[in-house]
Amino acid sequence: DRSEEEMELPEGATVKTILQRLEEEWPEIAEFYEVMQMSVNWEYATENTELVEGDEVALIPPVTGGCDV
Repeated sequence: DRSEEEMELPEGATVKTILQRLEEEWPEIAEFYEVMQMSVNWEYATENTELVEGDEVALIPPVTGGCDV
């Protein structure tokens, strides 16, 4: 269980590049793509968001809960 992972990526890499790398190591992650969100530097992003050196990418699992007010 890792909370952080550093990756060397080619120039022009996108969030999708990261997802593909993760899928190589954990194929089962692909089943969550439709329900998770992604962010780059604390801003929601799509898989086509281009990355630059030093960017922080987060995979955000689905969240449920809360209360009625």
